[in-house]
Amino acid sequence: MIYPLKAIIEGTRLVFEPGLRRYVIGPIVVNVLLYGGTLFYLFENFGGWLDYGMRQVPEWLTWLEWLIWPLLVAALALIVFFTFTLVSNLIAAPFYGFLAEKVETRVTGRPPSDERGLVKSGVDALGRELVKLGYILPRMAALFLLGFVPGLNLITPFLWAAFSAWMMAVQYLDYPMDNNQVGFTDMRRRLRARWWPTLTYGACMSVATWVPVLNLILLPGGVAGGVLLWDRYYRPMVPAIR
Repeated sequence: MIYPLKAIIEGTRLVFEPGLRRYVIGPIVVNVLLYGGTLFYLFENFGGWLDYGMRQVPEWLTWLEWLIWPLLVAALALIVFFTFTLVSNLIAAPFYGFLAEKVETRVTGRPPSDERGLVKSGVDALGRELVKLGYILPRMAALFLLGFVPGLNLITPFLWAAFSAWMMAVQYLDYPMDNNQVGFTDMRRRLRARWWPTLTYGACMSVATWVPVLNLILLPGGVAGGVLLWDRYYRPMVPAIR
């Protein structure tokens, strides 16, 4: 039995083994550049966003400002986190796809069931990221707008946290599934059917993304961990009927 946290730890060890390290350099460089830019932008603008959000609180809820303020901080931080994650993964997708392929070959002794060439796999990986964006962005927008509804905005940080776990599972477990030609709809079906390891893994990856510096190695490690979970929980499932 391999648990999600154990899979991420084992995956992090794997990606720095000889023969796999080369596939980690690209994602690390991408994340360093985006992480630095995101922190700079956040420090420059976060105070203004927070002031604007507090001005939207209706007068009849002013007595709850002590509670609304930290919830608003959490919601804004989660929105920035989502944006950073989406952009980072869009750029790093081809690297992560190749890494997942090599890890699967190393761990299982057989390559993914994918007959696409190297170039086509890279192009298709970018296309798959756009499909994910089309799935994730409308749901992000709905949660964002919900944050402006008085009363309901008190629960939005908790909804963002739950959605974060699901989104990260969709993002990182998709690499081995895409390599094995599992369609996006079928991929989500498999994740829902194995909801406990799915959400646990997604929550662990969400936390990993927030850890400064360490996240640079935990994210590629999470990709490798996703391969281990794919082989344990999701590969044995019957494919969806087309």
